[in-house]
Amino acid sequence: MIHTNLKKKFSCCVLVFLLFAVICVWKEKKKGSYYDSFKLQTKEFQVLKSLGKLAMGSDSQSVSSSSTQDPHRGRQALGSLRDIPKAKPEAFFQVWNKDSSSKNLIPRLQKIWKNYLSMNKYKVSYKGPGPGIKFSAEALRCHLRDHVNVSMVEATDFPFNTSEWEGYLPKDNIRTKAGPWGRCAVVSSAGSLKSSQLGGEIDDHDAVLRFNGAPTANFQQDVGTKTTIRLMNSQLVTTEKRFLKDSLYNEGILIVWDPSVYHSDIPKWYQNPDYNFFNNYKSYRKLHPDQPFYILKPQMPWELWDILQEISPEEIQPNPPSSGMLGIIIMMTLCDQVDIYEFLPSKRKTDVCYYYQKFFDSACTMGAYHPLLYEKNLVKHLNQGTDEDIYLLGKATLPGFRTIHC
Repeated sequence: MIHTNLKKKFSCCVLVFLLFAVICVWKEKKKGSYYDSFKLQTKEFQVLKSLGKLAMGSDSQSVSSSSTQDPHRGRQALGSLRDIPKAKPEAFFQVWNKDSSSKNLIPRLQKIWKNYLSMNKYKVSYKGPGPGIKFSAEALRCHLRDHVNVSMVEATDFPFNTSEWEGYLPKDNIRTKAGPWGRCAVVSSAGSLKSSQLGGEIDDHDAVLRFNGAPTANFQQDVGTKTTIRLMNSQLVTTEKRFLKDSLYNEGILIVWDPSVYHSDIPKWYQNPDYNFFNNYKSYRKLHPDQPFYILKPQMPWELWDILQEISPEEIQPNPPSSGMLGIIIMMTLCDQVDIYEFLPSKRKTDVCYYYQKFFDSACTMGAYHPLLYEKNLVKHLNQGTDEDIYLLGKATLPGFRTIHC
């Protein structure tokens, strides 16, 4: 009777354990998405370890029996076991998947993506190859270098060559002020930079690019103090009340960009800017005539967008690339190596949009207005660093255009 009860209890325990295991496996499968938590997988190591234990077990028996018969043979066997090289575990850092698509978006962001496709505010009529054209990383770098022209509006460009603009644009070409540099850092404004302790590493670069109103004060340990270039969108220059007064904007080289209608030339864009930042630009130049302040030519974002569409697996948002992606391409033009911080999410990934604000939205990581998801795919494909660097530091490393041979 007691034996029967014990069998029943044992059977119940086994059933409970199996049920628990099934639930755990189901939950893990449900979690699968574009970007997984870090997993240190050591399957090969575990197999080797198990085989090693088996070998140790059998060898130890033979060693013990032989050692009683011949102590010298026993010592030889132990020595040979010690000489077996230890298998090192191979770490697999599962980070951003370079083949991500709209299927990886949450339903809310999928709906936004579809809405932007139908709106087509910038009258995009892409007629190039793709989508889904496959390039090797080397070929894609050459493709970007040859088809994306990073250049600034000059005083010879109409209507900036009229009396209305006389003396406002910088006289010197940006290449005389910026670069060529060796190692450069592009520092995103992502909330995941908080508590990163990357400030020292970032400041160790020859040049550092930051975005919009991202501060360094009070965040030095995480983002550093150096600012060589600040890339700003036209919305900030137009609407930010502190722009003309805040000393944040008095350091380094300033570049402003404004989206045009798809592939518009400068005169057409000037007649219909996304944000009419021109008056504030002039006001700033009057206040700070010695501050290098450039206007990015409006053709450049759409040249980059064309390549994003060409290589992406599907239609992307017909909106210009993000400031982050533009900044990466600008620095690839000026530097031999570009380290990009928290553009690809690290283990600190969060829905907090900015390290200096408490605003939550998953769109800041996955994209809504900008084709951010596809930009991250491109950066991951071009990355010459390790997945470990992405996971631990949020750092991707890209070569500058000057260093590649096409």
